[in-house]
Amino acid sequence: MGDLSLYYPNTHGSRLEPVKLTRRTFIKTATAVAAMPALAGAEVANATREPLQELPYSAIQLAGGPLKRHYDAMHAHYLSLSNDRLLKVYRQRAGLPAPGEDMGGWYDLNGFVPGHSLGQYISGIARFGASTGDQACHEKVHALVTGFAATLGPDNQSILRPETNLWPCYILDKHFIGLIDAATLSNVSESIPLLSRVLSGAKPLLPSQGRDRIGKKKPPYDETYVMPENLFTAHQLTGNPEFRNLATRYLLDRELFDPLARGNDPFPGQHAYSHAIALSSAAKAYLTLGDAKYRTAIENAFTLLTTQQQFASGGWGPNETFITPHKGELYASLQTTADHFETPCGSYAATKLARYLIRTTPDARQLPRYGDNLERALWNTILAAKYPDSNGDYFYYSTYSPNATKVYYPKKWPCCSGTLAQTVADYPLNLYFQSPTGIHINTYASSQLKWKQGSTPVTLTQTTNYPAEDTIAIMLHPEAPTTFTLTLRIPGWAPSAATITINNEPPVKVAAGASATLRAHWRSGDRITLAIPQDFRTEAIDEQHPETVALMRGPVQYVALNPPGDLPQDRLPLPSSLKQAAPEVFTENYSGRKLIFVPIYRIQNETYTAYFTRA
Repeated sequence: MGDLSLYYPNTHGSRLEPVKLTRRTFIKTATAVAAMPALAGAEVANATREPLQELPYSAIQLAGGPLKRHYDAMHAHYLSLSNDRLLKVYRQRAGLPAPGEDMGGWYDLNGFVPGHSLGQYISGIARFGASTGDQACHEKVHALVTGFAATLGPDNQSILRPETNLWPCYILDKHFIGLIDAATLSNVSESIPLLSRVLSGAKPLLPSQGRDRIGKKKPPYDETYVMPENLFTAHQLTGNPEFRNLATRYLLDRELFDPLARGNDPFPGQHAYSHAIALSSAAKAYLTLGDAKYRTAIENAFTLLTTQQQFASGGWGPNETFITPHKGELYASLQTTADHFETPCGSYAATKLARYLIRTTPDARQLPRYGDNLERALWNTILAAKYPDSNGDYFYYSTYSPNATKVYYPKKWPCCSGTLAQTVADYPLNLYFQSPTGIHINTYASSQLKWKQGSTPVTLTQTTNYPAEDTIAIMLHPEAPTTFTLTLRIPGWAPSAATITINNEPPVKVAAGASATLRAHWRSGDRITLAIPQDFRTEAIDEQHPETVALMRGPVQYVALNPPGDLPQDRLPLPSSLKQAAPEVFTENYSGRKLIFVPIYRIQNETYTAYFTRA
């Protein structure tokens, strides 16, 4: 890691006294900072399980850049959905007047999973409202919850096709998160007793024990094992012990968490998204029950996913199935399918897993590892999702095979329409985390954070064009001078050391993959400038095919725009001959042709190629 300057408050003239640290001393100090007990009001009695905590949605606002543009577009899109259309299938089943056009697709009463995503839409809209302060979001959440409650009837039945008993847990889990977020983010207090009503109505449909789902096609399809995360939270809100009992009963210990905790690999052949999102239930079990095996399981799962299953984008699961590693199956999937990553759903699982790991790691040296992968998934998967239209067409699968285009799923209102709302609404949560001593900055994007350090209100502002540019400016405005710690993630992909400058102090070099810890008696107007060098590099698709590579710059995957049809067979001298033509636009002349490379998130309707044969 090299030497690092760590700043402490002092009483001898200059406020920022640099203390030169050896690598050994810094590791000890950084670990001690990260391992301090969590703040009062944490969700568990043993707060040391969560050294860093998520900040509330209301504390963070995006202020510019690609994430902000995408966030604003999705905020408007989901706010514009018709309440009558969303509630129509529930009203039809209850025999109530049901105005509005049919939704179509998966959502209709005779669709694949009727009404399946209502809870996710409520959840996403509540999250948008909590971060932006948009009262229209909270009003919409209240109207949808009230309308939904009116359809339950005397049997409290919310599952629209109980006679098939195909997906009751799948749907119920989404009802729960919608009601949880309505209560906690939009202050819809009636949502809390509704949780117990909905559970009581669904009990006849629920299996007595959890059950696994094998692959994409083989039944049973229902996913009991994704439920515990929300069941534990529902228990905390309601005090109803049935939620906790179900949560512990449905934990997928034997098939997934126990093997992971032992260091085994249970992923090959499993349905990808559902088992990845189940890791959030393991994380919640660790925070709630205190059993360390769940923390070990998610850490080992992260290593397996990011080293054996993952495309350069951060996506995984071609044909929704985890591959068998070390057999070249990722490479083979480039020729056998166009369905490489179940994008909004998979992004939701990947970003939640990374945030849980950041929150629960006691070792500051591990934070960049988790943050790097979270950043990769943000820029190349969820931000790269094709925008939905106004009538139920949504992007579902990312495609990494040659000469690809982004297309909508054939059926309207698929599962990814629900996770798209939640994943994008969670953008603010990925930026900052709070410790007892200050703030950990995980993701770099123009934004504003407001929090209290002790009794002192503090505003932090990030201004940046990252990742198009290398520099991030961080301004601090405490209402009174106050002492706290800022920890900055220095990405592990950086080709050389990052540079940190505080006001007019001498710059400090920090090695790639470090957590830079800055502690000072901060005053309003203090400025930190972070410069993270970025350069192009290539990443092989798997160890059996080192010549087949993706092109990366910083956290972003670059793809060839409108490429010639024979490009995948050509051998390219990437990245040595790239030349910049405009911000985030690079060209290469090869065999008399000009190839244009842009970030995958800038593709909407164009043809692109994501993997190349390296010379």
